[in-house]
Amino acid sequence: MKASHTRGAVSVRFDDPGLVSHAGLVAVMRLAEDAGLSDLAGELVRLGGSVGANAGAKISSIVAGMAAGADSISDLDVLRHGGMAGLFTGIRAPSTVGTFLRWFSMGHVAQLEKLSARLLARLAELTPLLAGADRLGVLDLDSKISQVYGRGKDGAAFGYTGVLGLNTLAATLTTAAGRPVIVATRLRGGNADTRRAVSSLARRALGTARAAGATGPLLVRGDSGFYVGELITMLAREGAWFSITAPQHSAIREAIDAITEHAWQQHTYRDPVLDPHTGQLIHTAQIAETSHTAFTNPTVNPGQKTTARLLVRRTRITTRDEQGELFPAWRYHAVFTNLPPATTKPATTRPATTEPDTAGFDTATAWRLHDQRSGAIEHVFAELAAGPLAHFPSGLFAANAAWLSLAALTHNLLRATATLAGPAHARTRLTTLRRRLITIAARVTRTARHITLRLPQDWPWAHDFTHLFTTIHAPPHPA
Repeated sequence: MKASHTRGAVSVRFDDPGLVSHAGLVAVMRLAEDAGLSDLAGELVRLGGSVGANAGAKISSIVAGMAAGADSISDLDVLRHGGMAGLFTGIRAPSTVGTFLRWFSMGHVAQLEKLSARLLARLAELTPLLAGADRLGVLDLDSKISQVYGRGKDGAAFGYTGVLGLNTLAATLTTAAGRPVIVATRLRGGNADTRRAVSSLARRALGTARAAGATGPLLVRGDSGFYVGELITMLAREGAWFSITAPQHSAIREAIDAITEHAWQQHTYRDPVLDPHTGQLIHTAQIAETSHTAFTNPTVNPGQKTTARLLVRRTRITTRDEQGELFPAWRYHAVFTNLPPATTKPATTRPATTEPDTAGFDTATAWRLHDQRSGAIEHVFAELAAGPLAHFPSGLFAANAAWLSLAALTHNLLRATATLAGPAHARTRLTTLRRRLITIAARVTRTARHITLRLPQDWPWAHDFTHLFTTIHAPPHPA
């Protein structure tokens, strides 16, 4: 493809008042309105003073800008162009919402978290966002260091990754029929211990998940950074299952060494996994399980003694020297879990499934369920990094914490929007959704007080856009 004109035969003018660049926001913000975003924000977020006035309009403006791809406060100006004022009312300028965000304290951020939880519950009622939550819901815990530049940002510090940044702790909820949504977030200093405040965040995540309709069993997964007695005993007390990677300390090694050789069974991966130590793909491994009692020191872990299953995977170390392999060597990976064991012996031809029978989990099924953890929450972090969390926009810690909370709310809103766009988009990445169904140029025309959006002819995803638009703008059902 090449230009159809000479250099001197083309010019540009920004002078059409009827054009918009993000026509898909009409459907997104209509869904937000149906879920009560502006009203909930006005009810729950109370900053006080003139800066805190009209919180609903300001928060809606930030969410709309994030949905359009804004990753900084100044980028929110994408809402103020062409015919946008004819499609939306109450759009606030970046300077206004910037002042609003800088007025936040951590107590106000807690109000935003409550807003996000309430909105998620309403979105789950309006859309099939959490389909299958009555069977099994999976909560994933993880943290991520986001690099920042300049020491002027509050809380920025060098963490375990060796870069200057801020630490995001998050919990996501995944069901068998849906993509992950964010149920809790917390911004921490860049050098925060992974275990810090994880128990309180997990408790809040459980409450949010259940309020959103996750009435079935809940499984909480995490890596070895969350192998904490306080967290694990709290989850058991709340009636949740846990599946946490166990660190390779002496007690775990002793339990692994006690596994007899005939207990190991072959395990083949449908999708090879990456060995973090060698960088090689693992196609087959051996798995076994035993029982383990953790957190037995009453001084360090008072009242946290826990006995549960210890699932172990071992993979062969194939590195050899010039003498060859003298004896088999293995690398071990262990998972501590209270998933109930299968009550009957599984059939040898049992098909692989991503939705296990919650009546019981044999060793292979329980291991496979834990293995899916990184494929869920890591994708959410990647989507946030490709959108509003490309960087933290403010020098103030509380303002950045508010920005994180609103980014999570926007993520859930877009995931709900995707479920209404048809099966082709229900599980797509949000960057793809934004490119296909939100960032679409349109001309706003008016006839007899009726607004029509004139969209590009032969748009490849016109059918999905039309389906989304008509679904959200369908008249309400009669009472």
